[in-house]
Amino acid sequence: MYPSDINHLSRPCIYGDVGSSYAERKSRFMRWLCKLFKSGSNRGGGSGSSHHPQLVGEENMAWRAPFRSLDDRARSQKDKEDLERAIALSLAEDSKRSNGYRWRTDDDDEISSAIRDALNPNPYPPFAPTPYYPSRCGRTCGGCKRDIGYGNYLGCMGTFFHPECFCCRACGYPITEHEFSLSGRDPYHKSCFKELNHPKCEVCHQFIPTNAAGLIEYRCHPFWNQKYCPSHEHDNTARCCSCERLESWNARFYSLEDGRSLCLECMESAIMDTGDCQPLYHSIRDFYEGMNMRLDQQIPMLLVERQALNEAIVGEKNGLHHMPETRGLCLSEEQTVTSIRKRPRIGGHRLVGMRTQPQKLIRRCEVTAILVLYGLPRLLTGAILAHELMHGWLRLKGYHNLNPEVEEGICQVLSHMWLETEVMPVDKSMPSTSAASSSSSSSSSKKGAKSDVENKLGEFFLHQITHDASLAYGGGYRAAQVAVNNYGLRSTLDHIRLTGNFPL
Repeated sequence: MYPSDINHLSRPCIYGDVGSSYAERKSRFMRWLCKLFKSGSNRGGGSGSSHHPQLVGEENMAWRAPFRSLDDRARSQKDKEDLERAIALSLAEDSKRSNGYRWRTDDDDEISSAIRDALNPNPYPPFAPTPYYPSRCGRTCGGCKRDIGYGNYLGCMGTFFHPECFCCRACGYPITEHEFSLSGRDPYHKSCFKELNHPKCEVCHQFIPTNAAGLIEYRCHPFWNQKYCPSHEHDNTARCCSCERLESWNARFYSLEDGRSLCLECMESAIMDTGDCQPLYHSIRDFYEGMNMRLDQQIPMLLVERQALNEAIVGEKNGLHHMPETRGLCLSEEQTVTSIRKRPRIGGHRLVGMRTQPQKLIRRCEVTAILVLYGLPRLLTGAILAHELMHGWLRLKGYHNLNPEVEEGICQVLSHMWLETEVMPVDKSMPSTSAASSSSSSSSSKKGAKSDVENKLGEFFLHQITHDASLAYGGGYRAAQVAVNNYGLRSTLDHIRLTGNFPL
C-alpha cells in the first residue's frame, strides 16, 4: 500500500534526497561535465588546438564543434561512455543520501535536452517561425468586406469571397454548388435564377419549356402581356370572347350557352339581354345627336346569340363582316331573328336559363335592325353599337356603294370616338377630334365613375381598333383617322359623299 502522502500521477519520477536543494545538485552535475570535457580536451591535445566549452550564463552551455581527426569516431564513442558513467555516478550519489523522492521537474528535461543536443548537433539550422499576415496579398472579401486570411476562399469575376460569404443574391444562402448563375456581378443559385428570370406560363403556371433548338419559346398577348406556352393555343384552353385572354388554371371562366367563354373581369359589366341594353343604346344615339348626326328613324336593336347572328349574316346581302367572328350587324333585309328576352342566371361556372323569342324584322327604311352579341362588357357592347349605328347613318343619309375600306374605316372612327369619351378623361383645354357636344359627355358622366378593371378593358378595346391588322377595319380606320385629324369629321364626310374616298 502506497503511503498516504504520495500523489499518484503518470509522470515519471526520480528518487533522491528531499532535503538537498536543486541548485546544489545542478552545480555538482556541472562539475562532472567540466571534468568530462577537460579529459576529452587533453586527449585531443596532440592535434595542435584546444577547444574549451563556453558557458553562457549559469544554465546554458554552447561550444564550438571540435576539429575532427581520423580517430574522432573512437574519441566520440569514448566521450559518450564517460558521460554515461558520470550520469550514473551522479545518480548513485543521490541514492546514497537519506531516502526520499521528488517529482521530475521541467529543468531536468531542459538539462537532458541540452546534453543530447551537445552530443548530436542538428546539421540544419531551425526554420524561423512563419509570421502571420492578416490578408493574403491584400485580398478583401466581397461579402463581409474583411481581409481574407489563410484558408479556403473563392474567386469570381475578379472578386474574392470567404466560402460562407459567397451568397445567392435572391435567397441569401451560401452557394455551395459547382455551378451557379450570374446576372451582372450578382451570383445566384441556378434554381433561384430560374425562378426569377425564366418565364412562367400564366395559364398552367409552369416554367415555359424550351423548344427543339434549346430556346424558350412562348406566346404573349400584345396588350395584356399574358405569357403562355404555345401548346395552349391547340389544347382547347378557353379564351375570353371579349378580352381575348386565355383561361388560367386557377381562375375559371364562365361558359355561355352558345359556347363562348367569358372571364371574371368581363363578366362584371356584361350585358345579357335586350332590355338591359336599351339605356346604353339611347346614350349612344345621344352621342350622335351631340355631333349633329341625328338619327331620325327608330332603328330596332336586339341582343342575340352567336348562332342567330351567323344566320342573319347569311341572309344579309350587303356589308363586310369582320372575321373570325362578327359581333354586330346592321341589317338592311327583312328577316326573322331570335333575340334574348330574359337574361340567363349563373349556375356554377355556366350561364343557364336564358329565354329567347323569335322576332320578325320588317324593313321600313334602309336599315331594318341592329344586332349585337349578348354577354359582352358594357364598353365593348357600346363600341359595337357605335360602329353599327354609323353604318345605319350612312345608309339613311344616302352614302351608297362605298368601298369597304372607306365605310368600315369611318365607322371604326366613330366607335373609337365614343370609347374615348367613356375611357379618357375630358380635357376642355384641348380640342376634340370628335367635336362631341357637352351633352354627350354629360350623359356618360351620369353613369358614375368606372372601376379600374372597366377602364382597362376600355383601353384594350381602343387598342384593338388602332392595331387591327385587317385591310378594311384596320387599314380603313387609320386612313380615316388621318383625314378626320386633318380636316375634321364633317368635312371628311362631305368629301366621302362627293368622291367616295377620304380627302388626301
